[in-house]
Amino acid sequence: MSTRSRVFVVTVAVRVIPCLDVHAGRVVKGVNFVALRDAGDPVELGSFYDAEGADELTFLDISASVEGRETTLEVVRRTAETVFIPLTVGGGISSVDDVDVLLRAGADKVAINTGAIRRPEVIGEITARFGNQVLVLSVDARRADWAPSGFEVTTHGGRTAAELDAIEWVRRGVDQGVGEILLNSMDADGTTDGFDLEMIRAVRAVVDVPLIASGGAGRVTDFPPAIAAGADAVLAATVFHFGTLRIAEVKSAIEAAGFPVRHAALAPTAGH
Repeated sequence: MSTRSRVFVVTVAVRVIPCLDVHAGRVVKGVNFVALRDAGDPVELGSFYDAEGADELTFLDISASVEGRETTLEVVRRTAETVFIPLTVGGGISSVDDVDVLLRAGADKVAINTGAIRRPEVIGEITARFGNQVLVLSVDARRADWAPSGFEVTTHGGRTAAELDAIEWVRRGVDQGVGEILLNSMDADGTTDGFDLEMIRAVRAVVDVPLIASGGAGRVTDFPPAIAAGADAVLAATVFHFGTLRIAEVKSAIEAAGFPVRHAALAPTAGH
């Protein structure tokens, strides 16, 4: 890990980010992106997490690339109107125009995945127009013996191998101009068995932009090790959607481990 990234992790408040995986206008969650269960309405959940003290909210239309359509703009607009924390939106993004539409709909940042793999130069086009602070490279990675780093990139909800080494792809994305990495372990996704710490360390070793760790959170004790491994933010879905953990519990565990967190100002009580 570089000195710069080590200082960043220690001095900047760790963000806790619920993720809304949206399919057909509803929040869903499964294991490894299959056997999906309904988890509720994205607008209601977004409002709830805002009141709970989440630092940001990530909205991923998980079927947009598979179905070849744009992210559901109406749901994005309604979600953006109800939350007062930064909103990142991803799913089916492949052009500057896609980003423009989402920012106008209320997104603060956009996450690109398959679109960047298909045409890597779109990263530079987007950041030249909007700045790198709006662009998150979403990487769905899994273990693979063939890859030099031991990790490969997948697309379409983990259903398709992209034939890219994950660590090399992350490095290339940062070189192209992305401002943040959303690293999701497809092996751990939805399992609640803990984050893939080896993968987090491998990415942290080659980039110094903010890194969001995703995939595998199950207990409050899972979060501090991900931060110690190099994550600047931790993202989870299953444990939050189904009431296993609360945002405040996670922040308390992170703070108890010696990492700074933001404490929400007296948020209104939210029913859920």
